[in-house]
Amino acid sequence: MSETVLVTGGTGYVAGWCITELLKRGYDVRTTVRSAKREQVVTGAVASEVNPAGRLTFATADLTADTGWDEAMHGVTYVLHVASPLGVQNDSAADLITPARDGSLRVLRAAAKASVKRVVMTSAANAASPSSYATEGVTDETLWTDPADPTLIPYRRSKTLAERAAWDFIENNDTGDMELTTVLPGAVFGPILTTSNIGSVGIIARMLKGEMAGIPRIGLEIVDVRDLVDVHLRAMTSPAAAGQRFLATGEFMWMADMAQALHDGLGARGSRVSTRHIPDFAVRLAARFRDPSLREITPALGRRNRHSTEKARTLLGWQPRPARQSVLDCANSLIAHNAV
Repeated sequence: MSETVLVTGGTGYVAGWCITELLKRGYDVRTTVRSAKREQVVTGAVASEVNPAGRLTFATADLTADTGWDEAMHGVTYVLHVASPLGVQNDSAADLITPARDGSLRVLRAAAKASVKRVVMTSAANAASPSSYATEGVTDETLWTDPADPTLIPYRRSKTLAERAAWDFIENNDTGDMELTTVLPGAVFGPILTTSNIGSVGIIARMLKGEMAGIPRIGLEIVDVRDLVDVHLRAMTSPAAAGQRFLATGEFMWMADMAQALHDGLGARGSRVSTRHIPDFAVRLAARFRDPSLREITPALGRRNRHSTEKARTLLGWQPRPARQSVLDCANSLIAHNAV
């Protein structure tokens, strides 16, 4: 009989690709949705890549409530906890931290009760980054972001505290033989399965639509969603991965270089992509007087902090693809799905 893997948050961008790849590799998959009405959305997305009939099942469970998690874990061998609480503009720290931290603990408690072999939890590279906004530097999994740093945006603080709470739970509770591994991705791009939830690739959609009049001096460590799923699955089964954190950040790329790659690589389809640079001072002025949402990116202007993925490469044999390929594959997928 095939092993069953539970993927949390089945309607999510990363979760959809996790489900797809698990099915391709012969696993049975159960995934959580907050409402049974969302099941068809997941099935339709996955069916564009693989036939899910008979091997994909659903459980109704929400990170903000205890109900449904015991049933979701029944008969499960592994858990990929990739779900994140939905946020809205101007989230406060509590709006994000409480559901992220408490939701992770709900998943871990139910998994331990069901004698799950291993939980692989999706954290973020922002949970292993220096608190100071130096312009250069390379860090690895031994570093923890300081959640007490008052300059942290709520999202970054929530991801750090949620992961920290997960490790504390494993250390301080009797979880039997259950193991925990965490994966810390950078900016996730790549092809989409559906337009119902395009996740982080929305920034590329905005570029293609011509909605970005200029490009700020922001750099991203780009990981393809397919490579991110691959490292999750390697972390799920590798004996060497038990009790480890793995950065999965991919190649560093300035947004200006992303825009140029889209403009040059797509021909006429990339004609609306702006390659005009926006000076740092203009971004800061706009953040202060016109668009408060820009305040979260101003500390990252000109910053080229990077993360080492040597651990994932060495222990798991992980090999991510070039960032430019992910950006172009993402754009072509958005165009093919009529999302731009």
